[in-house]
Amino acid sequence: MSAATTQGKTPYYFVPAPSRHPVMAAIGLFFVILGAGQWVNGHEWGSYSLLFGLLWWAFTLKQWFGDAIRESEGGLYSERIDGSYRWSMSWFIFSEVMFFAAFFGALYWARLHSVPALGDLENALLWPDFKGLWPSMAAGLTASPAGTVEAFETMGPWPIPTLNTALLLTSGVTLTVAHHALIANQRAKCIAFMWVTVLLGITFLGFQAFEYHHAYTELNLKLSSGIYGSTFFMLTGFHGFHVFVGMLMLLFITLRLQKGHFTPERHFGFEGAAWYWHFVDVVWLGLYVVVYWL
Repeated sequence: MSAATTQGKTPYYFVPAPSRHPVMAAIGLFFVILGAGQWVNGHEWGSYSLLFGLLWWAFTLKQWFGDAIRESEGGLYSERIDGSYRWSMSWFIFSEVMFFAAFFGALYWARLHSVPALGDLENALLWPDFKGLWPSMAAGLTASPAGTVEAFETMGPWPIPTLNTALLLTSGVTLTVAHHALIANQRAKCIAFMWVTVLLGITFLGFQAFEYHHAYTELNLKLSSGIYGSTFFMLTGFHGFHVFVGMLMLLFITLRLQKGHFTPERHFGFEGAAWYWHFVDVVWLGLYVVVYWL
């Protein structure tokens, strides 16, 4: 129950009632993990378990977030709740930084240590035809003498990755303009620039889908294309997923703005989504340099 002591007054610290949402979310994630694990191991029923888990999870989150929005708009969240949300979002983004750091670290270690070490003199007897190249395929040479990796072409920075860089940088600007408009209580301007930001995010995802189709059908670049293919798709794929999540966050914030939610003084829901989107922008800049250029 709420800790409110006076009718109509914001509580000192809001304590929500016991909720079914955490256990329901856990059930959904159980079926997601079970289904994904079985599907990749060749069991067709795993795809149905995965779909069921995702739908269950999405339904749960809709209810959970809906309750949080009603509590916020009902005036139950004090400055202390605002502070706890800020710390929670900060630690969440920090965990995401560590998530991507692991994949960037794997790329660094493969390029500068693992592949060169496999091609040095110490391993010449074990792999006499191995070439310590990056990427694992180059003109006239292959780093897969056993033929386990099919020939492929690498993905360059032009045109799609560069266009996507421009899109994300532009979206960061439009989001900042929207934020300043909200602070200035210019709601119509804020909503307009938020819709532009959402559309830029959708366009980014469309370009990335086209890039993946080009990679698979024309470059023969796949997740199984050696260490280059695996690091390329893991980094760009997970980043694309984060763009999708960030775009949904901005979309729902925009819909809430149209309903009159948020004020110039209190709008952490907006700020939290903006923090996440700027984090996605920064990760892409690092990814654009080390994956597409270097």
